[in-house]
Amino acid sequence: MKPLTLKTASLNRETSLPHNFLVEKSILSCLFLNSKSIEIITKNLSIEAFYFKNHQEIYKAIIFMHKNDMPMDVITFLSFLQDNGLLEKVGGMKVLLDITSQIPNILYLNDYIRLLKDKFIRRSLIKLSYEIINSSYITNISVETILHIFETKIFNLGNEIPTQHIFSSAEIAHTVFFELKKKSLNPTLLGLSSGFYELDAIIQGFQKSDLIIIAGRPSMGKTALSLNLALNIIKTSKLPILFFSLEMSKEQIFYRLLSMESSINQMRLKSGKLYEQDWIKLNKVMKLISKLPFFIDETSNLSIENIRSRLKTLLFQQKQVGVVIIDYLQLMQDTLLQNQNRVQELSKITRALKILAKEFNIPIIALSQLSRNIENRVDKKPILADLRESGSIEQDADLILMLSKNTSENFATSSSKIIELTVAKHRNGPTGSVNLKFEEKQTKFFNLSKPDK
Repeated sequence: MKPLTLKTASLNRETSLPHNFLVEKSILSCLFLNSKSIEIITKNLSIEAFYFKNHQEIYKAIIFMHKNDMPMDVITFLSFLQDNGLLEKVGGMKVLLDITSQIPNILYLNDYIRLLKDKFIRRSLIKLSYEIINSSYITNISVETILHIFETKIFNLGNEIPTQHIFSSAEIAHTVFFELKKKSLNPTLLGLSSGFYELDAIIQGFQKSDLIIIAGRPSMGKTALSLNLALNIIKTSKLPILFFSLEMSKEQIFYRLLSMESSINQMRLKSGKLYEQDWIKLNKVMKLISKLPFFIDETSNLSIENIRSRLKTLLFQQKQVGVVIIDYLQLMQDTLLQNQNRVQELSKITRALKILAKEFNIPIIALSQLSRNIENRVDKKPILADLRESGSIEQDADLILMLSKNTSENFATSSSKIIELTVAKHRNGPTGSVNLKFEEKQTKFFNLSKPDK
């Protein structure tokens, strides 16, 4: 489907849109005065950030010269405009001399950029408002489609707002000192406990703003592990969990939760072959699970915009969210890149997930498939190169956990499946591996060792 384009016919008073003529001139002047400012400005401002058309043309020409490593000062720039028939388009020699004769304070460049972005965002919001009004009259387009389009546009516009702050070492030292003092009095994990002692000893729990990948081949227990983690986190932290299930229905997820908590064989649950004692257990477990802040979204064509929207809704209701879990990464879609290479699409998705984790300051756990290459090796233990379809997973993830069956002689007589969970990447700490017992009939993981005291 082609992207929806909406006219802004009602917006006929162009001169009334927010703008700052002096700031635009100051920024353009900085580009001529200081070559280092070009990198800073071009990274932060698009051509559309300038309101006046001639200023847009000047900025566009400067970007072109910079990208092509052309020497640039007033003389070379003037020559470039004349050679390419652009001098009249920018307003002639008078406009150019007016800009270059102004001498702004380069120390305030970031403030100039912030002021210009503010006006640009306000103009964009006004235009977007007219588009929303006009689109509401188009009855042959579904409301869901219109809402999705504008949700995406507002999300992209929100990313234009600068959120970075500069902190002095004194401010950071003050914060870290009191953190250390608090931890020394009451030693705890840095993040949310996974419920698995050996894993927590390596990763120190799941950290805020981290993107965590749980990877494995099909039927290795990725979904089961993620549900185990969700229940463990809820029980220890009392924080809500938002679970996106792209493959399984909410009922299937709930059956798994019932099996885990009641220890009743999942197949017996599904078939309804239950004994009297089972009903007593189920009655207790149903009451327990119904009280847990566990939220399931079964949207099949999940996008980043969907996740962001659901997160905001849940935060409005619950005030806080512990973890977001996505099952699984390769089923996600980017609505703006559906005709692009799948690797590029997944690269953008993983990067956006990391940005979301940082924006909402929560851990995001995404399940991922491993490639078939692992089946062709003698050593079946997965490595980072086995991550399927996207090299950016390794780049964007803070923590990568990989599941594989442990076939060593130590566990040869075990009645349960022993799963080796490898910490393949840990941006802020050590790597390693732990062994967990996996009861397939209950889809439940257990610790093999006791916690250290």
